[in-house]
Amino acid sequence: MNGLTVEIGSGMGNIKQVIPACITTDIFPNPWLDRQENACRLSFADHSVANLILFDVWHHLEFPGTALEEFRRVLLPKGRLIVFEPAMGLLGRLVYSLGHHEPVAFQQPVHWFAPPDFQADDPPYFAAQSRAHRIFIQGEGSEHLVGWRVIKTLPLASLAYLASGGFSKPQLCPAALHPCLRRIDAVLSCLPSLFAVRLLVVLEKNEG
Repeated sequence: MNGLTVEIGSGMGNIKQVIPACITTDIFPNPWLDRQENACRLSFADHSVANLILFDVWHHLEFPGTALEEFRRVLLPKGRLIVFEPAMGLLGRLVYSLGHHEPVAFQQPVHWFAPPDFQADDPPYFAAQSRAHRIFIQGEGSEHLVGWRVIKTLPLASLAYLASGGFSKPQLCPAALHPCLRRIDAVLSCLPSLFAVRLLVVLEKNEG
């Protein structure tokens, strides 16, 4: 499919090591990123993007419906939104509740659409780590996904990710053990309600 591949919320921009042509963006300007972008007010032209990638960004979207409208605007028909987020298996809930500073926020209401006075250019900080699990696994607010087809929801055990220390923690085990952890992950991922720590979601924009 012709069209751009864009990462929203790129942070350090490491995705270019895997997808060199990916356009990296973040809400804050940084010299190593390609563009400054806001998920609720993108500067890309209508129907110009083939793939939008959000890595640990979805749980920072206070108004996911507003963001989805903008994603639909820039995506080509059958363009894809690829989301990678915290998963809320029993292990995931324990890890994110006790070992992460952001709230899990299972009981916090989901406000899908921004109010009229919402300042998209200067949004307040927001985080709710359970947001993807509630929407894509539990089906909360599924009526707001009209216009999208859910291609994949894949909860993963991801002990290898935890052992890496994630984004900000020190590495917890030698890199040499990574292949072994990946094999254990493949087994534990068969029981996502117990062991899921990460969640991959792929949405496809319906034609029209």
